[in-house]
Amino acid sequence: MKALQYATLTVLFAFMTMFPAFGLAQVKTNNPTTVEKLSPDKVTSTEEEIHFEIQTRHGNMKGKLYNSTPLHRDNFIKLINEKYYDSLLFHRVIRDFMIQGGDPESRGAEPNKALGNGGPNYTLPAEIRSDLFHKKGALSAARQPDNVNPEKRSSGSQFYVVQGRKYTDQMLKTQEMRMNQSKVNQAIRTYLSKPENKADLERITYCQKNKLNDSLNKIVASLVPVVISKDEQFQFTEQQRLAYSGIGGTPHLDANYTVFGEIYEGLEVIDKIATSETDGRDRPIQDVKMSIRIVSPEGR
Repeated sequence: MKALQYATLTVLFAFMTMFPAFGLAQVKTNNPTTVEKLSPDKVTSTEEEIHFEIQTRHGNMKGKLYNSTPLHRDNFIKLINEKYYDSLLFHRVIRDFMIQGGDPESRGAEPNKALGNGGPNYTLPAEIRSDLFHKKGALSAARQPDNVNPEKRSSGSQFYVVQGRKYTDQMLKTQEMRMNQSKVNQAIRTYLSKPENKADLERITYCQKNKLNDSLNKIVASLVPVVISKDEQFQFTEQQRLAYSGIGGTPHLDANYTVFGEIYEGLEVIDKIATSETDGRDRPIQDVKMSIRIVSPEGR
């Protein structure tokens, strides 16, 4: 058992050597995960797209909610109709990444108050879809990290709007490799745990003990197509590549957070808010308040 643990660390080291750091960031909320059971039979059936407007001192943003994520759509509509978001802040702003709001504790918050812990007493089941991704303007649900939230459940109220940046094709290829890293590592761990693969385990252990990093990386690379098929690995679609190279976004969040809508008008407002001067907690020095209302599609 000790040998397997030792080799596992070797594999992780090998992959960090093969795929250099890419500056990943998380969208997070510390909202407690007291869970209200929500299921598809509680959502509204509709074919009409619901449109909304976020009003701020920097200007207004118009967007639409996706019918393919009905739990998040209906929850957002419910909160808007209750005026839940009125006078709340965009309390976490990171340039070239995203703007986050929806914490009820941000209403009237003192300048130095730490924010990001508030929300209703429920979370939402993840509705992560491969066809909905983090292009600029994407409306997505914040959540707690995987170590305490393996189901990737969403905050009941906190959301973020993507600003991001533009990516070259090579940057997207590197990102694909990093996003596949955990999948591959797990597959290799499973492979090395089997008695019939003892020889590969011994080769990896030998290379690690003797600091033969080049040989180690070659062995690990040779195992990748053995332990995981190409179809099982993450790959950006052509639509994603065009969006991320054109208007930009945050591709490293794909497949990890629920995207449930998008801003289609007022993208420049995202840029204005994202460039706000912030404190050490990424909170704008000058408050950026919001109010949100439902608007008809004709208002587009």
